[in-house]
Amino acid sequence: MNRAQSILNSIFGYDEFRHAQQEIIQELLNGNDALVLMPTGGGKSLCYQIPALVLEGTAIVVSPLIALMQDQVDALRQLGIKAAFLNSSLSQNDAYNIEKRLINGDLDLLYVAPERLQNSAMLALLDRCKLSLFAIDEAHCVSQWGHDFRPDYQQLKLLHQRYPSTPRIALTATADKRTRDEIISQLQLDDARVFINSFDRPNIHYAISEGNNAKQRLWQFLEDNHAQDAGIVYCLSRKKVEDTASWLTEQGRTALPYHAGLPQDIRQRNQQRFLRDEGIIIVATIAFGMGIDKPDVRFVAHLNLPKSIEAYYQETGRAGRDGAPANAWMAYGLQDVITLRQFMQDSKADEAHKRMEHHKLESMLGLCELITCRRQSLLTYFDEESPEPCGNCDNCLQPPAKWDGTESAQKALSCIYRTEQRFGVNYIVDILHGKKDERIQRNGHDKISTFGIGKDTLVSEWRSLFRQLIALGYIDIDVERHGALCLTEKCRLILRGEQTLELRKQVKQDKTTTDKKQKTAVRPQDKPLWDALRALRTSLAEDAGVPPYVIFHDATLQEMVKKRPLTEQDLNRISGVGGQKLARYGKVFLAEISQYPLSELLDNHLSATVNETLVLYQKGLEIAQIAHQREVKPSTIYMHLADAIEVGLLDVHDVTGLSKAEFNEIVFVLESQEDQEKGRLKPVYDELAGEYDYGLLKCVQAAI
Repeated sequence: MNRAQSILNSIFGYDEFRHAQQEIIQELLNGNDALVLMPTGGGKSLCYQIPALVLEGTAIVVSPLIALMQDQVDALRQLGIKAAFLNSSLSQNDAYNIEKRLINGDLDLLYVAPERLQNSAMLALLDRCKLSLFAIDEAHCVSQWGHDFRPDYQQLKLLHQRYPSTPRIALTATADKRTRDEIISQLQLDDARVFINSFDRPNIHYAISEGNNAKQRLWQFLEDNHAQDAGIVYCLSRKKVEDTASWLTEQGRTALPYHAGLPQDIRQRNQQRFLRDEGIIIVATIAFGMGIDKPDVRFVAHLNLPKSIEAYYQETGRAGRDGAPANAWMAYGLQDVITLRQFMQDSKADEAHKRMEHHKLESMLGLCELITCRRQSLLTYFDEESPEPCGNCDNCLQPPAKWDGTESAQKALSCIYRTEQRFGVNYIVDILHGKKDERIQRNGHDKISTFGIGKDTLVSEWRSLFRQLIALGYIDIDVERHGALCLTEKCRLILRGEQTLELRKQVKQDKTTTDKKQKTAVRPQDKPLWDALRALRTSLAEDAGVPPYVIFHDATLQEMVKKRPLTEQDLNRISGVGGQKLARYGKVFLAEISQYPLSELLDNHLSATVNETLVLYQKGLEIAQIAHQREVKPSTIYMHLADAIEVGLLDVHDVTGLSKAEFNEIVFVLESQEDQEKGRLKPVYDELAGEYDYGLLKCVQAAI
């Protein structure tokens, strides 16, 4: 294990293992199999990459994504690791050279697709090689019940049959108990040790946004939280993908479409731009995302409801791989519920699959209608208990209001019954509202007892009610009759008044605001260096033909900005800077850092807003100019400067411009305060007849 620890530090640049990495690596070094469930960003790849460097021979990594193998291999080569891939994108000559290196034992890791391992020529090639281990990534693809089923994965049991003494590790970020059991069964991992890390991703904030006009709500979410960030927007259909990408582009964002209907070269180009450029939004169907190793995806948004919690967890997990705060945002409305219900009914699967699909959808709808902590519900789904609410989901931060929806539900259910269960939501709502409509009159539905009994309830509130009644199983959708609403057996108790119904109250949409401040990754005084290091990284990445994060992750750059190393020894202590990267990039990054020294004034531990003022003050701006630029009152600027005066970074006389007599007058009043008034500025302000601004008084108070 000493060798593994040394590799972790010298090659990958990390001081210690995370989660169960050390135990997993030891298991493989002992020649045993392992099944690893670890959340996205948890460090799964190190669990097989380090043993591949310790053990003799070549590690074969099974990956389902040909399009991403190049980037995976490039990242390893940047670390000085001998890695390659074999897939259909290679020329015959390139493939021959890699096969030759494999036979000669000149590769640490070789990435291949699962279908290649069914090729007799490939297996014959492996027979001639010294193999260190097999790593089966995205192992949930083996499950016929899962959302990413790949039949080729089920054939990978042959690895155990053909190479029984070669250790295997299967890895995934998403698998409920049924899927875990199927991975073990299908891959013949019966003797494997199972490692299940927590499914929790505490850095991700989960939010589900109810209501109409999902596209506009998405835009408000982006404007408020991610005006310049990279992210993924998922849509259900190819048309919606292209429409949304075009619309976001019209709004001024760089948004690229990705779906299976696009030509391969366009898909590849858009994916590469997303991985390599800053601030790109990719709008995609579920065809995109598995294996995406971009660490700085700051948000994942869904404009349509995923079909299962597994899919939702997998897709949202692509945000915040670097551990920094990220958002999982989803638009949710009545039409989503109807559409997915129709999908279930239209399914051509056998009855067992239909039952499983139905169960998964019910769980997904339950998560959306939840009025308690969403993270607790997510973790419970994966058989993990979370004793306390998370404090980082929409329900925890803004608990939803509840209301007794029994009477309104009775009106809605009765109206469906009295119209013979033949009509959809909009028609039923029109009847409840008493709308003068030719179709309603022709059908005689303006004469029934439920006509107009819901006039006092907004249309949006009725739609919210129907959404919840469908989601909770009191109403069903009849696809063959164009989405007609049907009563289920479950609604009888409501209609009879034998059961009450507590529902989630419709949330009013916030008005769009444009003045919301964006959170930044670094302090104001560090921004010039932060921008310079990112620009340098981008330049080096372009020269090397790799995504910027392959050079250094954002977290590594942030630590450089914070610690400002001056020597190679200092730089080598930064997490993520291993020996190979130190040798390759150390001098150029140190040279860049040396160009941005911090002044004594700005080398402090004060708040970001105070430092934003200090940056402008250091540039020589007057108090009034700073206040104007920051859109605050001058007294607020004085309050900021008072913080710097208090810790000895500024001189009170330089800041205030007070004469000696004025200064002494204020000091006298401050020191004359009664004990119970000490620290309060209002009595001082009053005593001095309002002659001095509160901010000035605060500065003098800070100096004594």
